[in-house]
This record gives sequence, C-alpha cells and structure tokens, in this order.
Amino acid sequence: MSFYDEIEIEDMTFDPKLQIYHFPCPCGDRFEIAVDDLRDGEEVAVCPSCSLMIKVIFEVGDLPKPEEKEKSQVPVKVAA
Repeated sequence: MSFYDEIEIEDMTFDPKLQIYHFPCPCGDRFEIAVDDLRDGEEVAVCPSCSLMIKVIFEVGDLPKPEEKEKSQVPVKVAA
C-alpha cells in the first residue's frame, strides 16, 4: 500500500462531536479517520474526494477515552 505521507496523530485535528481525526489533503478536502477505527487497529486515513491515503502514527493510550452513555438515556417511570 502506498501512502501520501505518515502523520503523527498530534498533528491532526480531533472533532469530539463526530469522533474523528482529520488532516488537510492537498486536493482541498481532508483525510479522515474515526476514533473507533483507530482503537480497532486501523491506521490509514483516507480522503473522500481523491485517492490519497495517509498513515497515522499513534499510541492507543493517547486516544480520547470512549464516552459513557448519558444517564438521561435511562428510561424513567412517569406517574400518570
């Protein structure tokens, strides 16, 4: 597999809402990879607009911790 570049995860931008890391692509779009994919051992971020790929250099321990489910999602009995 041929990579456009190898990028340290510290040089990428993390979007906590979407749970993805991204990095600018020369085509004008951006390389993207999900945190869950990184936790599963994936290390290739792809650009959705072109065929370029980058290898992400990271340690699993440096990734954001998985978010716990909010307590508000637990069903609550309502008196009628």
